[in-house]
Amino acid sequence: MMAAAAGEMSWSIYWFMFPVSICVATLATLSGIGGAALFTPIFLIVFPLLGPEYPFPTVAAAIGVSLVTGTFGFLSGFTGYLRKGLIDFRSAWPFIWVGVPVAIVGGILLSALTGHGNELRGAYALLMFVLCAELLRRSAAPAQTGPIDDLSVRNGDARQITARNGTVYRYRAPRQGKGAVATGIGAFLTGLLGVGIGEVVMPQLVTRNHVPVAVAAPTSVFIAMVVLAAASFAQVSALVAGGGISAVPWNAVVYTVPGVLIGGQIGPWLQGRVDQRTMVRSIAALFLVIGVAMAWIAVRNVLFS
Repeated sequence: MMAAAAGEMSWSIYWFMFPVSICVATLATLSGIGGAALFTPIFLIVFPLLGPEYPFPTVAAAIGVSLVTGTFGFLSGFTGYLRKGLIDFRSAWPFIWVGVPVAIVGGILLSALTGHGNELRGAYALLMFVLCAELLRRSAAPAQTGPIDDLSVRNGDARQITARNGTVYRYRAPRQGKGAVATGIGAFLTGLLGVGIGEVVMPQLVTRNHVPVAVAAPTSVFIAMVVLAAASFAQVSALVAGGGISAVPWNAVVYTVPGVLIGGQIGPWLQGRVDQRTMVRSIAALFLVIGVAMAWIAVRNVLFS
């Protein structure tokens, strides 16, 4: 704890997170995956390997910083996609109405689990395994636009997005239906563990509703930005209420936020230039490695504590 406190007093110790954050935000906004899925493992796995002065004092602090950072990263990506005209706002709101209140509940609950770090690590490892399987399934499924008939147009079920470059995307309006349960679970996990909403929204848009990836990823970024903002507000408020303003590692935030603001612009610029399936499979493999590492840490702490 003394080492952690000393680390909090140094405003230069986390300088390397600036370039790392650029890379993470680029991957997140390009794929629609929450950046916290990568930031949290960095904080919980990599930081302890760097020395006693680097680790955050609690798992909740690591997840809180991940949420705050991810919010700004998605905000930057949102502005980039907004300029491209690729966000389907009408289709996004039903996901947001479900996700925001549930994410706030998850964020508040995390503060009550501060003393259960190993359980949270185990839950995070399990989540990584599930996301790995889901991403691999998504990469194997054909991403096609659903057919639009005249009846769909008359009923208002058709969507048409015209990008700034003139490309027109037409597809049926996405419907949540039973997917609202998945959205709620993803939002709850976002508030609790910092990741989940982007990972459940993208499959619903692409696989179930056949929204073109060029529209689905920007729309997922917008949804994730709003849900993460609600979750991060709840989480940071809980941290400050429990340990004061110093409970949040601001000396890391000052490097991660500028980095994700830059990376959030690179992701939209690369949209269409990177093979989507190759990237998704690469992220799935990374999630598998993260899950194994997080599970090992949790088991090691239990067996050798």
